[in-house]
Amino acid sequence: MNPILVVDDEKEIADLVKYYLTNEGYDVCVFYEGNSALKFIQSNQIELAILDVMLPGVDGFSICQKIRETYHYPVIMLTAKVEDIDKITGLTLGADDYITKPFNPLEMVARVKAQLRRYKRYNQSSGTTIQPIQQAKEFDFAGLIINIDTRKCTLYGNPLSLTPIEFSILWYLCENRGKVVSSEELFEAVWGEKYIDNNNTVMAHIARLREKMKEPSRKPKFVKTVWGVGYTIE
Repeated sequence: MNPILVVDDEKEIADLVKYYLTNEGYDVCVFYEGNSALKFIQSNQIELAILDVMLPGVDGFSICQKIRETYHYPVIMLTAKVEDIDKITGLTLGADDYITKPFNPLEMVARVKAQLRRYKRYNQSSGTTIQPIQQAKEFDFAGLIINIDTRKCTLYGNPLSLTPIEFSILWYLCENRGKVVSSEELFEAVWGEKYIDNNNTVMAHIARLREKMKEPSRKPKFVKTVWGVGYTIE
């Protein structure tokens, strides 16, 4: 297994995260500032990244954005900020989850395990992929082609570089084409966890998906918002 990357300028917190993850059998690499972490990312294979937002040098948001230019492994943002805008920013840039300081180390470990399980399930390169039971293997309409076997998606002939979660969101909406899917249903289907009120995770990932599809937020052609209800592909 490749190492888990932990980047936090608070040495006590970074070392605490390493301690708990190491006890669970993970290999952990720790950095206390952003520049060294970024160099490590560019030359090493990583299983998952835990990034503090506020860092000396390169901040956590910038590192997350850089990771998403090339890699799809899970990214968890670790932040002392509690404003929704900071959470949304991280998720929009491609983060999969966020943990707000102070945090319970056991909850942190649980979230890491959940992200790794999800990544291995939906990432074809992890070996045997567990596929949900479905009839269709591919959807092709209006220039959008998505294939569950190859885990590839193209729009007007151009490949879309989607994270496993983004792919799963789009696939689930295509499976339910013409039906309005609530945020709660979409979250529980894709993340496999109980939906919590005021959860902005789905909204942030939908925004990121539309950005990659170059869809206008006001009048998108594919992923449409039904206000107060959910999302649909028509």
